[in-house]
Amino acid sequence: MGPGAGGTSLAVNAAFFKYIAKKVLLMLPLLWGVVTLIFVLLELSPGTAVDKFITEDTSPEVRAMLVAKWHLDDPAYLRYLGMLRNLAVADFGVSMQRDKPVFEIIREFLPNTILLSFVTMAVQYPLGITLGTAQAWLQGRKNVDVLDTGISLASLTMYSMPGFVLALLLQYTFAYALKGTMFELPSSAMVDPVMYEYMGSTDQWIDRAKHLILPGLFMGVAHSAGIARYMRSAVLEVIRQDYIRTARAKGLSEWRVVLVHGLRNALLPVITLFGLSLPGVFAGSVLVERIFAWPGMGRCIVDAIFAQDTPLIIACFFVYACIVAAGSLLADLSYAFADPRIRYDA
Repeated sequence: MGPGAGGTSLAVNAAFFKYIAKKVLLMLPLLWGVVTLIFVLLELSPGTAVDKFITEDTSPEVRAMLVAKWHLDDPAYLRYLGMLRNLAVADFGVSMQRDKPVFEIIREFLPNTILLSFVTMAVQYPLGITLGTAQAWLQGRKNVDVLDTGISLASLTMYSMPGFVLALLLQYTFAYALKGTMFELPSSAMVDPVMYEYMGSTDQWIDRAKHLILPGLFMGVAHSAGIARYMRSAVLEVIRQDYIRTARAKGLSEWRVVLVHGLRNALLPVITLFGLSLPGVFAGSVLVERIFAWPGMGRCIVDAIFAQDTPLIIACFFVYACIVAAGSLLADLSYAFADPRIRYDA
């Protein structure tokens, strides 16, 4: 190692941490803007959370007690400042609907959504990259270009199909049409509501995995269509470059040229999508969790909105905003790591 290697390494590390610190500071206006917008929308919506818990027979005293308990009689600006003060110290308050700390509710539901999102991306990217690369390799080849057309049509169909249609098709196929066969899969919930408590630890893991397949497969397949089309365009652009022609001129096989020399550079824009797709996966979980009765953040936030549970709604969107910001930072770091030409201090 040369005498200047240590100094260079320190300089790179300093630039790296400075880059991260800069990105984190830029997240703060995003988080503030999201919670402010949600607060304003909730203030403009008709009624209050108290209206969800009272009836015509509720006495005025009880209503006044609920209004005082949740500070709904305070001016909007005081409740807004109180919300910002609580968020600054990571205190989400107490849920109006459930009457328990919001942090405990999020801690209960968030891991389930993270698990579902992990499975989704584990299906989405390998499938999308494989299909997109295969399409690019098949394009223009005699007798097999029909496969490229077929895969393109299938990807376009999946990309344009409403999500609930695909979800219902999967439920019908694996839960009803294949019922009684080895391919039968549960269509809802996270575990078997009757037998789960009586299963051994191994059987419980198997039961959870079975319940995870359909929602994970639905989200993974639905999102892989866009990745496949994006990957196809990226590979087609890369394999027309001069260094690819040089590799072919050396007598390398076509699959080696595409997979070894072309795929790595074609993956660079897809790496960017990896971080940016995190918010999309979490947003899509709202639909899939309702359809498959999956106990995650999607169901939590929908129930909170119907109940006008302001603390829980604010906390859920705050978490989503943090995930969006973290996904953007991950995309930037992954791209810089994959392409050494990109500098952290740029």
